[in-house]
Amino acid sequence: MDGMHDLGGKQGFGRVRFAPGAQTFHEAWEKRVNALYSLAVKLGVFNMDEYRHAIERMEPRHYLSASYYERTLTSLATLCVEKGLVTREDLERRAGGAFPLALPSAAGRPNRDGRARLGIGDRVRARADHVAGHVRMPAYIRGKTGVIVGESPAYPFPDAHAHGVAAVRERTYDVRFNAAELWPNNAESALVHVAVFESYLDRLA
Repeated sequence: MDGMHDLGGKQGFGRVRFAPGAQTFHEAWEKRVNALYSLAVKLGVFNMDEYRHAIERMEPRHYLSASYYERTLTSLATLCVEKGLVTREDLERRAGGAFPLALPSAAGRPNRDGRARLGIGDRVRARADHVAGHVRMPAYIRGKTGVIVGESPAYPFPDAHAHGVAAVRERTYDVRFNAAELWPNNAESALVHVAVFESYLDRLA
């Protein structure tokens, strides 16, 4: 989906902050939220694609102002409400006030029919898809060409898996793009590698 979460390649957010040796958790509640979300995935309450999509569905101002684990909490709570494990009223009563949840989901889509088996060295173009539901293709590679340099094990197609649609497992490819094509007139000379699902790619002659 074209959501606020898809920040790759966008400008105006300042330098990427990086602190070597930074703590994973800063508050006790963060550990608890991380453990609960991990347990929910292990028990099959929801899958990782549902979890990611619930974060994508956060109201943009909430997403930008939230910490990493607040986004995890929002996704966990939203999915538990949507699956009938708890009500929003229960959450707000325990929180003693408003409890923001993610926005409603759009429909997903199945694997693309007629997708081709690709191989190392193939020149490919990322499809210019605009999807209302979950998608694991970053916007900055839409319509761009690259070369396949690697292949990863098959995984359920996320555009379907996040929505309860039958998801056929398919390969992901390590596609190498030239930064100058991704960001014309605004990039240093570099090669960018992106893991891209088979349904997102077309082979070029």
